[in-house]
Amino acid sequence: MHRSILAALLLATGPALAEAPVVVAAEALPGGSGWTVSVTLRHPDTGWDHYASGWEVLAPDGARLGYRELAHPHVDEQPFTRNLSGVEIPDGLDHVLIRPRCTLDGWVAAPTRVDLVR
Repeated sequence: MHRSILAALLLATGPALAEAPVVVAAEALPGGSGWTVSVTLRHPDTGWDHYASGWEVLAPDGARLGYRELAHPHVDEQPFTRNLSGVEIPDGLDHVLIRPRCTLDGWVAAPTRVDLVR
């Protein structure tokens, strides 16, 4: 019994998992030199130690089509939108996936689907 109480206390006092970046909105628009992907993220950036640090555009099979690095925290700008131009999306795809990451927790496990309008 004492072990289970000790284990519960250790879990209760351990570090909490940080909140992952959330895709609030996203769209992909075709253009003359590839697609422009716009992604709006929300994340409780706290500064250089913990912030949303990028997002990637994935094909449905998981192949990376593009990557947008976010080079600094957005503590006072939430949610925020950034674009990535020139993304080559193969013909025949009806959607792509957006997967954000943060400096502390890494890549989000479940990407967000973005339907393509051609």
